[in-house]
Amino acid sequence: MSGTRLNFKNPIRDAITRLRFAPTSNNLLISSWDSTLRLYEVDGSQLKGQFEGDFPLLDCCFGDEGEAYAVESDGSVRRFDLRSGDCCSIGKHDSLASCSEYSDETSLVITGGWDRKVMHWDSRATQSFQHSITLDSEVDSILICGLGLVVSTGASVHVYDLRNIGEPIDSYSGLRIKCVRSIPYLKGFAMGSIDGRVTLHLPYLSNTEKSGYAFRCHPKSINGKHHLVSVNDIGFNPFISSTFVTGDNLGHVIAWDARSRKRLLELPRYPNSVVSLSYNHVGELLAVASSYTYQEANEIEDPPQIYIQELSERYIKSVSSQVDAAKNDR
Repeated sequence: MSGTRLNFKNPIRDAITRLRFAPTSNNLLISSWDSTLRLYEVDGSQLKGQFEGDFPLLDCCFGDEGEAYAVESDGSVRRFDLRSGDCCSIGKHDSLASCSEYSDETSLVITGGWDRKVMHWDSRATQSFQHSITLDSEVDSILICGLGLVVSTGASVHVYDLRNIGEPIDSYSGLRIKCVRSIPYLKGFAMGSIDGRVTLHLPYLSNTEKSGYAFRCHPKSINGKHHLVSVNDIGFNPFISSTFVTGDNLGHVIAWDARSRKRLLELPRYPNSVVSLSYNHVGELLAVASSYTYQEANEIEDPPQIYIQELSERYIKSVSSQVDAAKNDR
């Protein structure tokens, strides 16, 4: 394993679902199956707040430094005041709510659920429900990319314009998608699949080119046989152009160069599946959640852990140069 492990006086009691660094600080938001939202101050190595929900929390996101949102397994969408500790429900899906995002441009909270709906909630209004989209299957993952909304359902991905929600402006299909994540400096997005593949959709490609390109990040050799491992999360450094990291079901975190499609470095293996990754706002620290997922029959239910790893540009270049030198010495 790699990095500094966060210490909790009262350990996280069940599987972690999401990590999010705050917009302008090193405060880390943590949602988990133990129905608790935690706010951890990484700089001071202390828990700043612990907020109890009614049901398992399956995703979370910041509105700003003092406000957060989370979705629960009963479909509820909750707002948390991180300063006062107040919590309220702003709406509910008809089934399990699976994912949440906040749009700075529109002040909307966007959530997806197993009721096949993507719902929009106005964070500024008392009557917060604004709009919903009904899709053909359960919503697995969503992301906000500027004024674009990207929605993953099974093996399909749909792109919408938040200014005019209606029919999707673009759609893609392929293998079963595990996560969709934004590429902040290019206003594109990436998809991680259950077969270990990452697909990048980049806006600068011409009409004569493909809408993106894919490469296999996480095939593993086990007992001489080739196994494909699910990409659980993808994290893009907000300041290092083309650099991103992937986390898989076997506990591996790997840094990649998107342009060359080459591996830059691999961190020592974590004790359990890597379920969530998050860069801090200056791109120097990476938070890694190591946890069981309830998705594999043979999972080891070790206590969930969170690690903070330095992954700045200087660190990546230093490790990459050492790896290259070792290869040249062979």
